[in-house]
Amino acid sequence: MPQASPAAQISQKVGLTDVRIEYSRPSMRGRKIFGELVPYGDVWRTGANAATVISFSTEVKIEGNEVPAGDYALYAIPDKNEWTIILSSNTKLWGAVGYNSEDDVLRFKVKPGKTGQKYETMEINFVDISDTGTSVAIKWENTRAKFRIETEVDDIVMSQIKELVIDQQPTNPGLYYQAANYYFTNNKDMDQAYDWINRSVVDDPKYWTVHLKAKIELALGKKKEALESAKKSMEMARDAKNPDYVGLNERLIKSIK
Repeated sequence: MPQASPAAQISQKVGLTDVRIEYSRPSMRGRKIFGELVPYGDVWRTGANAATVISFSTEVKIEGNEVPAGDYALYAIPDKNEWTIILSSNTKLWGAVGYNSEDDVLRFKVKPGKTGQKYETMEINFVDISDTGTSVAIKWENTRAKFRIETEVDDIVMSQIKELVIDQQPTNPGLYYQAANYYFTNNKDMDQAYDWINRSVVDDPKYWTVHLKAKIELALGKKKEALESAKKSMEMARDAKNPDYVGLNERLIKSIK
C-alpha cells in the first residue's frame, strides 16, 4: 500500500561538495502541526518514519561550525520562537525513538519564520544557493526554519590550478580556459587570466573561450581588443548555431560601445 508519508531524496552540488537529504514527507490532513502533532520542546525526526539523514561528501561548515564529511541524522526541537537543530551520528533509529544526546555531533539554534503559503505536505529543499554554499529550508504548515551550509572551494581550486597549470605548463587548452575563467569570475589576477586565455585561444579557439577573452580584455580596459574578440566569438557562435552565446556577445558588444 502507498505510504502515508512517502520517502523522498534531494541532492545538491554545493561548490565541490555533494549534499544529500533523505526523509519522509508527512501531510497535515486537517491537523494542527507545531505545538500539537509536533510538540514544542520535544526532539522531532524532522519528517516521518525513519530519522531524516543528511550527508556531505566533504567537510562543511554549518552555521559556522565545522562538520566532517559523512552521514548524520537530522533532528530538530521546534519551539514557538526558536528551533534547535541537531546533527546526530546515529542514523539507524526509527524516528527519535532511542535518541541519545551523547550521539550529538552538533547543536545550534535558528529562528523560525512564517511562510507566504500553507504547506500541506512537509518539504525540505535547498535555497539561496551560491558558488560556495546553500541554505536548507524546512517548511510545513505555515512555518519555515532554515540553516546555512558553507563549503571550501577557493583553497582547493587554487591548489589544483597551481598543480595542473602553474607547475606543469600543460598542453591542454581546456585547463588554461578553466584557470582563466576561475580567475576572472573571482576577480583575481586579470593579467594572469589574460595570459592563460590567450594560450587557450591560440591552441584551440572556441566561441566560449573567445567570449571569455573579450570579457577579460574589457576588465583590463582593452576596449578595442574586447570588441574584436566579442565580434569574433559571435560569428563563431552563429556558425555553431548557439543563440545563447550570440546573445551574450551582442550584450557584451553593446556594453563596450
